[in-house]
Amino acid sequence: MTAVSTPRIASLVPSLTELVVDLGLGDHLIARTGFCVHPAGRVAAVPKVGGTKDVNLAKLQRLAPTHVLVNVDENRLETVEAIRAWSPARVPEIIVTHPGGPADNAALVDQVARPFAALRGVEARAEELKLALARELELTQPSSYPSLCVLYLIWREPWMTVARDTYISQMLARIGWQTLPEALGGASGAARYPVVDVASAWLADVDEVLLSSEPYLFRSHHVADAQALCPAARVRLVDGELISWYGPRAVAGLRYLRELVAR
Repeated sequence: MTAVSTPRIASLVPSLTELVVDLGLGDHLIARTGFCVHPAGRVAAVPKVGGTKDVNLAKLQRLAPTHVLVNVDENRLETVEAIRAWSPARVPEIIVTHPGGPADNAALVDQVARPFAALRGVEARAEELKLALARELELTQPSSYPSLCVLYLIWREPWMTVARDTYISQMLARIGWQTLPEALGGASGAARYPVVDVASAWLADVDEVLLSSEPYLFRSHHVADAQALCPAARVRLVDGELISWYGPRAVAGLRYLRELVAR
């Protein structure tokens, strides 16, 4: 696609907002969601256009982006379709992302950087980031770790977890941690983040229960409830941003996972 000489980038995904800044494109970021909070010093002044699921489309259109970054899991299809329905002269290039696991981050970096490759420093920053990701992937090999069954909880009332084919599950698999249940969620939709049936027999097979800091912010007083769900398992609070955010955060995320194994 033809690059825009002066791009106006709207990112509707926290991970991608961080990636835009990491690629040196922060000055071109003209819109973000309220959940796009990193890096704080660079995004604080960028206008918010609602949340990932409830984008203020009228405000976004007024900001006149040339490019809009979205993700299959994070954003609604209706949002993308509504943007594509703007008048032809105002329809931005929509960059739809969907990394399935940590190994997909190199392709993600290329996908986001490519439309802006003509801008100074973007290609060099992209290559530097891909090298850092490759190093961390090489250091984080599943065969180096004992296999454990884990329940990664992202919500309560009801308890919700992740399917085996989500980015989160594939991140955990890099350290030999297999998420339960074994079900796949498909390319998109609610099945990717299933509700836990508290009567499920497989709960007895869980070695570790991981309470994420997002999208639900689990705290220490939730540990007892999670322990009751899997009495024989170890229950831990974990940093959801480091496990679920892709792009540059995956570099620190893979290191974090190796540290978790050692604890």
